[in-house]
Amino acid sequence: MDARLLEILVCPICKGPLDYLKSSQELVCKGDRLAFPIRDGIPVMLEEEARVMSAEDVDALR
Repeated sequence: MDARLLEILVCPICKGPLDYLKSSQELVCKGDRLAFPIRDGIPVMLEEEARVMSAEDVDALR
């Protein structure tokens, strides 16, 4: 994932920061508890494509 792209991407829902999870190839919005997939190096920033995370999953990232 390009570091410059990571610097400018924000959550499409709340405009908050995203965390990059290299192991699962996802961008995570902790506020909305959503994980956006990265497919073939391209972030899919669509709410309907995002995985809903449990509160425990989000807490594990902190």
